Amino acid sequence: MKPDLLLIEPMMPEVEAQLDAAYQVHRLFEAKDPAALLATIGRSVRAIATGGQHGASNDVLDALLALEIIAINGIGTDAVDLDRARSRGIRVTTTPDVLTDDVADLAIGLILAVSRRICVADRFVRTGNWPRGRLPLSAKVSGKRLGIFGLGHVGRAIARRAEGFGMPIAYSERHPTDVAYRFVPDLVSLADESDFLVVAASGGAATHNLVNRPVFDALGPTGILINIARGTVVDEPALIAALVEGRLGGAGLDGFAHEPEVPPALWGMENVVLQPHQASATVETRRSMADLVLANLAAHFAGRELVTPVV
Repeated sequence: MKPDLLLIEPMMPEVEAQLDAAYQVHRLFEAKDPAALLATIGRSVRAIATGGQHGASNDVLDALLALEIIAINGIGTDAVDLDRARSRGIRVTTTPDVLTDDVADLAIGLILAVSRRICVADRFVRTGNWPRGRLPLSAKVSGKRLGIFGLGHVGRAIARRAEGFGMPIAYSERHPTDVAYRFVPDLVSLADESDFLVVAASGGAATHNLVNRPVFDALGPTGILINIARGTVVDEPALIAALVEGRLGGAGLDGFAHEPEVPPALWGMENVVLQPHQASATVETRRSMADLVLANLAAHFAGRELVTPVV
């Protein structure tokens, strides 16, 4: 018999087809009564496939008495209680490295889009305004100071790309790393010394709202915040206030505190570029991520070593 698997959020159609071929798949995102579904399948489900944003709540974990593995289609583990999983002997896997380039690419894209006002200029042309006037000048990117909060795989990839723009690079992290970039332990100090501050830190309780009013005030009225990490790392109300009051120059945002809800106050701001949390959303990368999910599940049920284990 095929092992029972709970699919918490949709995946690419071809990947779901492969899951259906290998497992008895129960789709939580299609259930009219999720609690009733969990009660029905709670003693049979041995695996979860999910995304980094939705993860697997403790209510879900507690309902699945036979659960053996959680395969996350992403690199974030903040939506899974790793300690609880560990205490129950539940394995957890992610999809590291394969999405690094795409996320770093989008970070640079947001820097350019906000600073050079690419989206504003696009609308200016599309609405027929070019023959009737000129846009105000935008701001240069090359040579500007870049601060990176979180110098993991993604943060380092962003830094390598920024080198091509001649940017002086500094970073904040829990501990200094063996890199050529300058280490600034205090985040407010890093913001004060940066023209662009890119948030590439992990989500979770340890980083919740760490990018807050003192950070925005340190960046200042010409500084730009870029967030390609979890929305919870940024104090969203404080960010909106800083933008409205002109204490922060602009923002490029791919993560929000309560996705998919985005504060309407941000919608009309021409100095803000908004993305629907799609930094890794390319066909190539999503396929590679899914391949790792499938490989980890297959390895577990074959009794082999997991490919990319976290727990």
